Amino acid sequence: MRPPPLDRQSALFLDVDGTLLEIALRPELVRVPAELPKLLDGLAQQRGGALALVSGRRIDEVDWLWRPWRGPAAGLHGAERRRADASDVPGGSPADRAAAAALDRSRPALRQFALHSPGVRLEDKGMALALHYREAPDREAAARDIAERWARQECDSLQLIAGKMIFELRPLHHSKGVAIAAFMAEPPFRGRRPVFLGDDTTDEDGFAEVNRRAGLSIRVGESGEPTAAGYRLPSVDATLAWLGAERAA
Repeated sequence: MRPPPLDRQSALFLDVDGTLLEIALRPELVRVPAELPKLLDGLAQQRGGALALVSGRRIDEVDWLWRPWRGPAAGLHGAERRRADASDVPGGSPADRAAAAALDRSRPALRQFALHSPGVRLEDKGMALALHYREAPDREAAARDIAERWARQECDSLQLIAGKMIFELRPLHHSKGVAIAAFMAEPPFRGRRPVFLGDDTTDEDGFAEVNRRAGLSIRVGESGEPTAAGYRLPSVDATLAWLGAERAA
């Protein structure tokens, strides 16, 4: 079902890859159309700054992609977060330290697997490890096997998320849903109706959190996969048109 028109009183949360940007063969190859930072800035201004990017990328990557726009953001599926006042949420909790140690234990095996699997690439994000097999789809089963093995071994601290041609190990206690909830407890998001757009299984906990708050959850793409999202937009182009209609209104 297509979502209703976007309300200017809403709090807007946006995934990046696959939602605002077309997915590239490799994350570093994505291209940001020149008009998109201006679109984000306009949407943010309409909401008094209540717009945040919520991405699996690191925040510094998000900033580089969307320059000169620089607003509230959550990176690494919520393991990093920058508030609307530009302050960073500090890490280093006991759960963060346990997850970092678990990632340290799993990193050598994943690195060796990628090294001996042509076309598979390990993206080391520090607080997350992602095996990309977009260039080697025949290695999907093997990549899944090793990722699941380490997820089981480190189940007290890590969780495995299977995305679009990617398997990612990330801290168990962080998620996009947790990040959205944290933003919603702070100005200028507090008291607004949340709207979250995402395109992948990594966004499902964000959809669930928004649904819990009677917001709008919107999945981008025509995948037939089950989703908690209440609405769909068929493509990145359709998403930008939907957002742009609000900006022009």
